[in-house]
Amino acid sequence: MAETNTPQHPSGCPYAHPPLSAQTTPTGCPVSQRAADFDPFSDGYQQDPPDYVRWAREREPIFYNPALGYWVITRFDDIKAVFRDNITFSPSIALEKITPTGDEANAVLASYDYGMSRTLVNEDEPAHMPRRRLLMEPFTPPALAHHEPMVRRLAREYVDRFVNDGRADLVDQMLWEVPLTVALHFLGVPEEDMDTLRKYSIAHTVNTWGRPKPEEQVAVAHAVGNFWQFAGKVLAKMRENPEAGGWMPYGIRKQMEQPDVVPDSYLHSMMMAGIVAAHETTANATANALKLLLQHPDTWREICEDPSLIPGAVEECLRHNGSVAAWRRLVTQDTQVGGVDLPAGSKLLIVTSSANHDERHFADADLFDIRRENSSDHLTFGFGSHQCMGKNLARMEMQIFIEELTRRLPHMRLAEQRFTYVPNTSFRGPEHLWVEWDPAQNPERAQPELLHKAPAPVRIGEPSRHTLHRTLQVSEAKPAAAGITRLRLSAPDGRELPRWTPGSHIDVECGDTGISRQYSLCGDPGDTRHYEIAVLREQEGRGGSEWMHQHAQAGTTLKIRGPRNHFAFDETASRAIFVAGGIGITPVSAMARRAKALGIDYELHYSGASRRTMALLEELQALHGDRLKVYAKDEGQRNDLAALLATPQPGAQIYACGPARMIEALEKASAHWPQDALRVEHFVSNVGTLDPSKEHAFEVELKASGMVLPVRADQTLLSALRAANIDMESDCEEGLCGSCEVRVLGGEIDHRDLVLTRAEREAGGKMMSCCSRAKAGRLVVDL
Repeated sequence: MAETNTPQHPSGCPYAHPPLSAQTTPTGCPVSQRAADFDPFSDGYQQDPPDYVRWAREREPIFYNPALGYWVITRFDDIKAVFRDNITFSPSIALEKITPTGDEANAVLASYDYGMSRTLVNEDEPAHMPRRRLLMEPFTPPALAHHEPMVRRLAREYVDRFVNDGRADLVDQMLWEVPLTVALHFLGVPEEDMDTLRKYSIAHTVNTWGRPKPEEQVAVAHAVGNFWQFAGKVLAKMRENPEAGGWMPYGIRKQMEQPDVVPDSYLHSMMMAGIVAAHETTANATANALKLLLQHPDTWREICEDPSLIPGAVEECLRHNGSVAAWRRLVTQDTQVGGVDLPAGSKLLIVTSSANHDERHFADADLFDIRRENSSDHLTFGFGSHQCMGKNLARMEMQIFIEELTRRLPHMRLAEQRFTYVPNTSFRGPEHLWVEWDPAQNPERAQPELLHKAPAPVRIGEPSRHTLHRTLQVSEAKPAAAGITRLRLSAPDGRELPRWTPGSHIDVECGDTGISRQYSLCGDPGDTRHYEIAVLREQEGRGGSEWMHQHAQAGTTLKIRGPRNHFAFDETASRAIFVAGGIGITPVSAMARRAKALGIDYELHYSGASRRTMALLEELQALHGDRLKVYAKDEGQRNDLAALLATPQPGAQIYACGPARMIEALEKASAHWPQDALRVEHFVSNVGTLDPSKEHAFEVELKASGMVLPVRADQTLLSALRAANIDMESDCEEGLCGSCEVRVLGGEIDHRDLVLTRAEREAGGKMMSCCSRAKAGRLVVDL
């Protein structure tokens, strides 16, 4: 497990763990030896960037590397904060050469009139967003859908070329040329010599993000110069027919309509950058994905048998082993990130691939799990105003390539090989990907009709989180108390399950009823092969618990989603007070178990109608002894919450789950405690049916795209977003589970959920889209 608390030096220095180097940061702070030794051009970084900086992510999340002259940032929240503020953290150095070239190479570039300037990747406001919005239309899902038939045709034609060979280098024989062909078609560029364009593209990568040796710099400069001139010639030809198809002719037309937004000089740089961006990252991402899938043969078999899993697999591949390792930013004013002082002028290397493996955001982050619900939170495409515009084109291509290969070569496997990468800080994919198979086992030989089976339309965009279920089997069902059944769930094939943390819950689908219910995990977080839940039979409920009691027997299979945690236990607390009422013991029991394992001082207070109705009671008594206090109503016992919480305890946290009356009493009894010392999880929601006569309409602005949507009085924000084809997760839709949370950048929120703490509500930075609304006017959200 990663460390969850990294102490910060009080002066705003990074926490430099010994041994220390003799060097210091620009702010005069010590530099650890590991920070000084960091080398993004080394083989260790190229092979596995997240693992290479694991030490930093866990112990020294922001550090300074004197050799590069860059501050390196490795954690998810810190990197997302940098992306979010594109004024303080300018993208202007994103395409700056990280290794300065010599005079001879510079002279070569000058001889080609090389003049690469600002593009959508590295331009600042106020120019960026108006230009981005103006050029966005070809990237919308309806526009991208027109490219699907061509991508499918190309994928099939290229697989046809080697399907009977028994061995292929997928990079050389498919994954470079097909994305390049698609990219040229998307841009409206005539197909040219593929090998030459590939050399140009690699040269551009090395020139910008690599460390070419002095003797290599001149050759690289010639390739980049030729690429620049090629882009200029193609652009000149396009100007003769600006009504042609493709993003570049579209840009030319927009330049003619609004020359102040898209100046003529901008188009040349846009052409060259577009050719690279539209294909190289997709080629690398698909190669990384196939390598990862074939390294996990059970997962490969699953997607071969069930193609509906492919969108989720693509998203998890992008998270786990994406093609973008890092981006760069320039600090424009003195600021802090993660408690570290960063002076104006500081250069940042933000290692997004490390953020994608941050345990603080992705539970069991190193596990490759194609059903992971928050895979699409990855930062491979960036975030915010400079997020990759072509991300959905890349997703489409990756899905189609993987679908074609799983359909036609399900028996494909990795050949023995050593993977090599073009050394650079930011973009990575294997230079070769050798696979092999027995052609005699090709499914199409026995079933030629497979070649004519029409595939399902590809999903454009993020996978729907409701499709990311996993099937588990009830391995044991037994009474936990009167009216409560305890279920132990495991994978049918016995494989390990994703790890979970105390406070987590899973969503269980109740057969084909359309009902889904959330149940807290109450077993041992250290047991990686089982999940345990306890289900109270509610006679007056909505049918979920009744279904579970009738049907969830040993041997039954259930579809679940998760685990996810919106009721997390702070493992740095010096003391914990756990309070549970009735079935609310389930999440609290796991927290108490964890507190005991960590040696945290704790006490556990458990109330119920009677001992016979109190789940897990014998187990809790055996595990916690005198630390457990039991209050059985039929024995005349009652937990005096006012007395329990009469005196605030420094460093203590209160965790509670139970009926509404208990939670209300706790809130009252702890009102004099430090803000947010009380953390609760609710049973039921008090969110009623929306009454349009008592509501008002408002607007929501999506910051990343500038789109403004109306939200009617009879409509939730969640439904308005979904109506605009924005795929939003939500499970309970009652403000209970926290799955529909959105970040709010502006406007006043009318909070109606039972998830956010008092401090979070007062901060006004987030809301639950299923129930909360704007107090008036407009909300600006981070979508």
